[in-house]
Amino acid sequence: MIKKIILFVAIATYLGDGIVPVTAYAAEGPTINNKTLRIEHDEQAGTISVFRAGEKVPILTQNAREDTRPYIHPIVAPDGKGVLTEYRPKHHLHQTGLYWGLKLVNGRDYFMNWQGDYWRRVSATVLRKKGEEVRWQTVYDLIDEKGTTILTETQNWSMQEHDGKYLLDLEWKGKAHIDINLGKFYVGGLFIRMPWKPGNKGEVVNAVGQKDKEAEGQRAIWADVGIQVEGRDDLAHIAMFDHPDNRAFPTPWRVDNELGVGPSVQILGDWKIQKGQTETIRYRLIAYTGDLKDAGLTQQWKEFVRAY
Repeated sequence: MIKKIILFVAIATYLGDGIVPVTAYAAEGPTINNKTLRIEHDEQAGTISVFRAGEKVPILTQNAREDTRPYIHPIVAPDGKGVLTEYRPKHHLHQTGLYWGLKLVNGRDYFMNWQGDYWRRVSATVLRKKGEEVRWQTVYDLIDEKGTTILTETQNWSMQEHDGKYLLDLEWKGKAHIDINLGKFYVGGLFIRMPWKPGNKGEVVNAVGQKDKEAEGQRAIWADVGIQVEGRDDLAHIAMFDHPDNRAFPTPWRVDNELGVGPSVQILGDWKIQKGQTETIRYRLIAYTGDLKDAGLTQQWKEFVRAY
């Protein structure tokens, strides 16, 4: 049975000026079925791969090479039918699956540029190798034209699989080595590129019901992108959740013409991190397949907020 849920007043308050409460759907009485996962770290290849226990093909791969921006690709659909990420498509060669890239960092562009003259690996570490939740960390320096570190970013990732859905949590920390100004721009931060082709069915929906380009630059507690990837008759989805402790919550979202999606503080204007300070931002992603209404995204967003 599907039950309609209207958000509490407290959540409506989070949504800010002119943004109405969300209506979402959730299944009654879910049965939790947690999968045991394991990580294999190939230091020579620069990969951290997540497997289900007893399986030989990874369901997610973190790429953490020495001289390339870290990114996650591929992510295999939870039911094994199709790949949910795309690496450097012809229409956006700089987009590398699931990644974090900032624009105009003291005038320098770490979103369009992923090479070693912008990024330098400090470490890639497995934090929890096996269990119902696995964890890993990447640490990279963002370097200037002279190779000097201006910002160190740490990405702490965790992954679980519940009832045929992946839960992927990110804690991003940016430590400034000099005064940092991130200029106003329409994109910058976490971004997901799912496989998009002209004519394929696909849709972006945010928590206030705006779709596709209507959602561009709009503030919402979550956004969901669903695309009919190769090998599927229905849509594969990745939902992204904002957190109330994040700067500028609810954050505005970038939605490009090919359904690339990401929350971006930089849409609102200049964002500063003073020398010696560390900015912390949290997001959750949920990968699933099928009907968006049945996902219960707002209820899952509440659970994410309660957990952190």
